[in-house]
Amino acid sequence: HWQRPLSLSPPSVALKSEIKKLIYMHVGIWLLLLAQMCVGHLKLLPHDQVAMPYQWEYPYLLSILPSLLGLLSFPRNNISYLVLSMISTGLFSVAPLIYGAMEMFPMAQQLYRHGKAYRFIFGFSAVSFMCLVVVVAAQVHGWQLYYSKKLLDSWFTSTQEKKKK
Repeated sequence: HWQRPLSLSPPSVALKSEIKKLIYMHVGIWLLLLAQMCVGHLKLLPHDQVAMPYQWEYPYLLSILPSLLGLLSFPRNNISYLVLSMISTGLFSVAPLIYGAMEMFPMAQQLYRHGKAYRFIFGFSAVSFMCLVVVVAAQVHGWQLYYSKKLLDSWFTSTQEKKKK
């Protein structure tokens, strides 16, 4: 019976492609937050133009590490790097987003109940803008974890098939 090559199995290639797209989206979000931090701390623009970062944004900067580990796992189908990427995504990406949602909730509640915003990013309410960032980032990381788990399963299956031979 016919067997497909283990190193270039179509599911693995397709999953890697999806994960890479999500990593690039994550890098875009990460760069936006980094830019806000630089502008805020270096006082490149007045704080009424670009608000200082929320507390959750600082640990979120570490979220670039899981993405790099994910990319490093691809060339040789390195299961260890992929597992480390998945674990660190929870610690450095998802956990700061959960904290951020809790940190911003009272400010969002005040904005929507009383119409009062105290921080702005280019004229938009900072809390509204950052809540949108949290929602998009949570989806990116959620899909990244989902596809990484499927890729990990694919690699385990491939490894088991190699051992049977």
